[in-house]
Amino acid sequence: MKENIPNHVAIIMDGNGRWATKRGKKRTAGHLEGSKTMEKLAIHAIKRGVKVLSVYAFSTDNFKRSEEEVNYLMNLFIKMFKSKMKIFDKEGIRVIFSGRKHPLRDDVIDAMEYISSNTKNNKNGILNICLNYGGQEEIVDASKRIINDVSNGILSIDDLNKDSFYKYLYQDLDPIDLLIRTSGEYRVSNFMLYQMSYAEFYFTDTLFPDFLESEFDKAIDSFQKRNRKFGNVITK
Repeated sequence: MKENIPNHVAIIMDGNGRWATKRGKKRTAGHLEGSKTMEKLAIHAIKRGVKVLSVYAFSTDNFKRSEEEVNYLMNLFIKMFKSKMKIFDKEGIRVIFSGRKHPLRDDVIDAMEYISSNTKNNKNGILNICLNYGGQEEIVDASKRIINDVSNGILSIDDLNKDSFYKYLYQDLDPIDLLIRTSGEYRVSNFMLYQMSYAEFYFTDTLFPDFLESEFDKAIDSFQKRNRKFGNVITK
Protein backbone atom coordinates (compact mmCIF):
# COMPACT_ATOMS: atom_id res chain seq x y z
CA MET A 1 0.00 0.00 0.00
CA LYS A 2 1.49 3.36 -1.03
CA GLU A 3 -1.27 5.68 0.15
CA ASN A 4 0.02 8.70 2.10
CA ILE A 5 3.64 7.63 1.89
CA PRO A 6 5.99 10.49 2.79
CA ASN A 7 7.79 11.84 -0.25
CA HIS A 8 11.00 12.74 1.60
CA VAL A 9 12.14 10.80 4.68
CA ALA A 10 15.26 11.79 6.61
CA ILE A 11 17.00 9.61 9.19
CA ILE A 12 19.44 10.61 11.91
CA MET A 13 21.21 7.27 12.18
CA ASP A 14 22.16 7.26 15.85
CA GLY A 15 23.31 4.49 18.16
CA ASN A 16 25.94 2.55 16.23
CA GLY A 17 28.55 2.95 18.95
CA ARG A 18 26.17 2.00 21.76
CA TRP A 19 25.00 -1.02 19.78
CA ALA A 20 28.58 -2.27 19.63
CA THR A 21 29.43 -1.40 23.24
CA LYS A 22 26.41 -3.34 24.50
CA ARG A 23 27.84 -6.39 22.75
CA GLY A 24 31.36 -5.92 24.03
CA LYS A 25 32.65 -4.85 20.63
CA LYS A 26 34.55 -1.84 19.36
CA ARG A 27 32.49 1.12 18.18
CA THR A 28 33.65 0.46 14.64
CA ALA A 29 31.70 -2.83 14.63
CA GLY A 30 28.55 -0.78 15.16
CA HIS A 31 29.36 1.44 12.20
CA LEU A 32 29.81 -1.60 9.99
CA GLU A 33 26.47 -3.03 11.09
CA GLY A 34 24.86 0.38 10.64
CA SER A 35 26.08 0.57 7.05
CA LYS A 36 24.35 -2.74 6.34
CA THR A 37 21.13 -1.40 7.85
CA MET A 38 21.36 1.77 5.78
CA GLU A 39 21.61 -0.26 2.58
CA LYS A 40 18.57 -2.35 3.49
CA LEU A 41 16.52 0.71 4.45
CA ALA A 42 17.36 2.58 1.26
CA ILE A 43 16.09 -0.27 -0.90
CA HIS A 44 13.04 -0.87 1.31
CA ALA A 45 12.07 2.80 1.53
CA ILE A 46 12.18 3.32 -2.24
CA LYS A 47 10.15 0.14 -2.80
CA ARG A 48 7.53 1.46 -0.36
CA GLY A 49 7.15 4.59 -2.43
CA VAL A 50 9.47 7.07 -0.72
CA LYS A 51 11.04 9.27 -3.39
CA VAL A 52 13.93 10.71 -1.35
CA LEU A 53 15.71 9.15 1.62
CA SER A 54 18.25 11.43 3.31
CA VAL A 55 20.59 9.85 5.85
CA TYR A 56 22.95 11.56 8.30
CA ALA A 57 26.13 9.57 7.70
CA PHE A 58 28.78 11.92 9.10
CA SER A 59 28.47 15.44 10.49
CA THR A 60 31.00 18.25 10.32
CA ASP A 61 31.37 17.84 14.10
CA ASN A 62 32.15 14.12 13.82
CA PHE A 63 35.71 15.05 12.90
CA LYS A 64 36.13 15.72 16.63
CA ARG A 65 36.08 11.97 17.25
CA SER A 66 39.23 9.90 17.59
CA GLU A 67 41.49 9.65 14.57
CA GLU A 68 41.04 5.88 14.59
CA GLU A 69 37.25 6.11 14.40
CA VAL A 70 37.25 8.84 11.74
CA ASN A 71 39.70 6.90 9.56
CA TYR A 72 37.63 3.74 9.94
CA LEU A 73 34.50 5.58 8.86
CA MET A 74 36.21 7.14 5.85
CA ASN A 75 37.51 3.74 4.75
CA LEU A 76 34.07 2.24 5.31
CA PHE A 77 32.50 4.93 3.11
CA ILE A 78 34.98 4.18 0.32
CA LYS A 79 34.33 0.45 0.52
CA MET A 80 30.56 0.86 0.60
CA PHE A 81 30.33 3.39 -2.22
CA LYS A 82 32.44 1.22 -4.50
CA SER A 83 30.96 -2.16 -3.59
CA LYS A 84 27.29 -1.17 -3.42
CA MET A 85 27.09 0.83 -6.63
CA LYS A 86 25.78 -2.10 -8.67
CA ILE A 87 23.16 -2.92 -6.04
CA PHE A 88 21.77 0.62 -5.94
CA ASP A 89 21.98 0.84 -9.72
CA LYS A 90 20.02 -2.40 -10.09
CA GLU A 91 17.33 -1.03 -7.76
CA GLY A 92 17.12 2.17 -9.81
CA ILE A 93 18.31 4.31 -6.90
CA ARG A 94 20.21 7.50 -7.62
CA VAL A 95 22.87 8.26 -4.99
CA ILE A 96 23.73 11.90 -4.28
CA PHE A 97 25.65 13.65 -1.50
CA SER A 98 25.10 16.68 0.69
CA GLY A 99 27.89 18.36 2.61
CA ARG A 100 31.23 20.07 2.30
CA LYS A 101 34.10 18.36 0.51
CA HIS A 102 36.83 19.94 2.63
CA PRO A 103 38.50 18.34 4.62
CA LEU A 104 37.46 14.97 3.18
CA ARG A 105 40.26 12.83 1.76
CA ASP A 106 40.65 12.69 -2.00
CA ASP A 107 39.96 8.94 -2.06
CA VAL A 108 36.69 9.49 -0.22
CA ILE A 109 35.65 12.17 -2.72
CA ASP A 110 36.62 9.88 -5.60
CA ALA A 111 34.40 7.10 -4.20
CA MET A 112 31.52 9.55 -3.76
CA GLU A 113 31.86 10.70 -7.36
CA TYR A 114 32.09 7.09 -8.54
CA ILE A 115 28.74 6.02 -7.11
CA SER A 116 26.96 9.28 -7.88
CA SER A 117 28.11 9.39 -11.52
CA ASN A 118 27.23 5.73 -12.11
CA THR A 119 23.71 6.07 -10.69
CA LYS A 120 22.87 9.57 -11.96
CA ASN A 121 20.30 8.36 -14.51
CA ASN A 122 18.29 6.19 -12.11
CA LYS A 123 14.65 7.19 -11.63
CA ASN A 124 13.11 5.00 -8.91
CA GLY A 125 14.25 7.17 -6.01
CA ILE A 126 17.08 9.15 -4.46
CA LEU A 127 19.41 8.24 -1.62
CA ASN A 128 20.86 11.49 -0.30
CA ILE A 129 23.90 10.72 1.86
CA CYS A 130 24.78 13.63 4.12
CA LEU A 131 28.52 13.34 4.65
CA ASN A 132 30.62 16.04 6.32
CA TYR A 133 27.29 17.78 6.67
CA GLY A 134 25.91 20.46 8.96
CA GLY A 135 22.57 22.22 8.66
CA GLN A 136 23.84 25.61 9.78
CA GLU A 137 26.86 25.25 7.51
CA GLU A 138 24.55 24.48 4.60
CA ILE A 139 22.55 27.67 5.17
CA VAL A 140 25.76 29.71 5.42
CA ASP A 141 27.13 28.17 2.22
CA ALA A 142 23.82 28.78 0.43
CA SER A 143 23.86 32.41 1.56
CA LYS A 144 27.35 32.88 0.15
CA ARG A 145 26.24 31.49 -3.22
CA ILE A 146 23.23 33.81 -3.22
CA ILE A 147 25.44 36.82 -2.47
CA ASN A 148 27.74 35.81 -5.30
CA ASP A 149 24.87 35.46 -7.78
CA VAL A 150 23.37 38.79 -6.75
CA SER A 151 26.77 40.49 -7.05
CA ASN A 152 27.25 39.04 -10.54
CA GLY A 153 23.77 40.00 -11.72
CA ILE A 154 22.63 36.37 -11.99
CA LEU A 155 19.96 36.73 -9.32
CA SER A 156 17.74 39.65 -8.40
CA ILE A 157 17.36 39.90 -4.64
CA ASP A 158 13.63 40.46 -5.15
CA ASP A 159 13.35 37.02 -6.75
CA LEU A 160 14.68 35.28 -3.67
CA ASN A 161 12.04 33.60 -1.52
CA LYS A 162 11.70 30.57 0.73
CA ASP A 163 11.15 28.27 -2.25
CA SER A 164 13.96 29.54 -4.49
CA PHE A 165 16.35 29.30 -1.51
CA TYR A 166 16.24 25.50 -1.92
CA LYS A 167 18.14 25.85 -5.20
CA TYR A 168 21.14 27.16 -3.28
CA LEU A 169 21.30 24.32 -0.79
CA TYR A 170 23.68 21.39 -1.34
CA GLN A 171 20.88 19.57 -3.18
CA ASP A 172 17.61 20.96 -4.52
CA LEU A 173 15.25 18.46 -2.89
CA ASP A 174 11.67 18.63 -1.72
CA PRO A 175 11.06 19.50 1.94
CA ILE A 176 11.29 16.70 4.49
CA ASP A 177 7.96 15.08 5.35
CA LEU A 178 9.16 12.68 8.03
CA LEU A 179 12.26 12.93 10.21
CA ILE A 180 13.31 9.78 12.08
CA ARG A 181 15.86 9.67 14.90
CA THR A 182 16.96 6.38 16.41
CA SER A 183 18.54 5.48 19.80
CA GLY A 184 16.25 7.43 22.13
CA GLU A 185 17.72 10.90 21.59
CA TYR A 186 15.37 13.87 21.13
CA ARG A 187 17.30 16.50 19.18
CA VAL A 188 17.93 17.34 15.54
CA SER A 189 21.72 17.74 15.84
CA ASN A 190 22.16 20.37 13.12
CA PHE A 191 20.55 18.15 10.47
CA MET A 192 18.74 19.62 7.43
CA LEU A 193 17.40 22.55 9.42
CA TYR A 194 15.93 24.46 6.47
CA GLN A 195 14.29 21.41 4.90
CA MET A 196 12.48 20.20 8.03
CA SER A 197 10.33 23.28 8.66
CA TYR A 198 7.08 21.24 8.58
CA ALA A 199 8.45 17.73 9.04
CA GLU A 200 6.74 15.22 11.25
CA PHE A 201 9.13 13.78 13.87
CA TYR A 202 9.44 10.14 14.87
CA PHE A 203 11.71 9.14 17.75
CA THR A 204 12.50 5.57 18.74
CA ASP A 205 14.70 3.93 21.36
CA THR A 206 15.86 1.38 18.77
CA LEU A 207 19.59 1.65 18.04
CA PHE A 208 20.21 2.23 14.36
CA PRO A 209 21.77 -1.16 13.48
CA ASP A 210 18.51 -2.74 14.72
CA PHE A 211 16.30 -0.24 12.87
CA LEU A 212 15.41 -2.66 10.11
CA GLU A 213 12.53 -2.74 7.66
CA SER A 214 9.83 -3.56 10.22
CA GLU A 215 10.93 -0.64 12.42
CA PHE A 216 10.91 1.69 9.42
CA ASP A 217 7.37 0.56 8.63
CA LYS A 218 6.31 1.53 12.17
CA ALA A 219 7.52 5.07 11.48
CA ILE A 220 5.56 5.14 8.21
CA ASP A 221 2.45 3.88 10.00
CA SER A 222 2.82 6.65 12.58
CA PHE A 223 3.16 9.25 9.83
CA GLN A 224 0.04 8.01 8.08
CA LYS A 225 -2.03 8.58 11.22
CA ARG A 226 -1.02 12.21 11.61
CA ASN A 227 -2.97 15.30 10.60
CA ARG A 228 -0.60 17.64 8.76
CA LYS A 229 -2.03 21.17 8.83
CA PHE A 230 0.89 23.33 7.66
CA GLY A 231 -0.41 26.19 9.80
CA ASN A 232 -3.99 25.78 8.61
CA VAL A 233 -7.04 24.64 10.56
CA ILE A 234 -8.54 21.37 9.42
CA THR A 235 -12.15 20.64 10.24
CA LYS A 236 -13.70 17.25 9.90
